Order: sequence, then C-alpha cells, then structure tokens
Amino acid sequence: MDNESIKERVQALVPEAQLEENKQFITFVIPAEKMHDLALSLKYNEDLAFDYLFCLTGVDTVKHLVVVYHLASTKHGHSLVLKAQTTDRENPAFDTICDIWKSGEFYEREVFDMFGIRFNNHPDLRRIFLDENWKGFPFRKDYVDEVNIVEL
Repeated sequence: MDNESIKERVQALVPEAQLEENKQFITFVIPAEKMHDLALSLKYNEDLAFDYLFCLTGVDTVKHLVVVYHLASTKHGHSLVLKAQTTDRENPAFDTICDIWKSGEFYEREVFDMFGIRFNNHPDLRRIFLDENWKGFPFRKDYVDEVNIVEL
C-alpha cells in the first residue's frame, strides 16, 4: 500500500484526523478518544497490518500533552506516526494500546512516570524509573525541581 492509500484509509477511519507535514513519516494528529479503535483497525486490517509499535513517547507542548505512536508494518514495509493529544493537564488519560501491541506496556509506564499521563486499562501502571514517592513529572514543562534547580 502506498502513502496516499494509507492517508486515505486513516482519514476514512477517523475523519477528524489532521495530516501533519513530516518528511520522514506520514503523521496524523487524532483525538485521544479515537486512538484505541484506530489502533485496532491499523493492526488487524490485512492491507495495513501495522503489527509493530516501535516507539511510544510523550510530549508536553504547554497547550497539549501528546502521546506519539510510531507504527510499522513488517509485512508491507510501511510506517505511520499518530499523535493523540489532550488539553487536560490535571488528569490526562488515554486508553492503553498494550492490549494491541505488547511493547506498549513499558512505553506507557515511562510516559506515565515522566509526564503523568495515565493509560486506562493498563495492566501494571506504576513508575518505572523514579521512586514511587517522587513528586511531580520531570518531563513536563511546568515541572519545578527545587533540589537540582532545573529550569527550562
């Protein structure tokens, strides 16, 4: 499947998806609540077969907290980036995708640990790098580190 066909399929599955210019990957910004259903379609549709989640990370843009998913099809050789975002900084939550791609389990724990983004239905959502008693989320732009005085 070529890039134009992939773009058309994603837009058919999520009409409100916004194509973002990117020279390396086809990239879409999608509503957070659409991610899980879209992920199921992307993985299990034979034409698409995005069977490999090779990166999942968080981004704080100040206006939004974003989860970025890098997907690939080992069967067809194509790739795709999806960005799901929320403006809710107090209780940011996305549906987990680790039931679709097992590799997402540790990626989601890292994003939770560093950004404070929760993943609904995650089987083991707890800190992975920082101590359980750690206060705050160090990769957020509004994080204040009184001890080490890290300021951005």
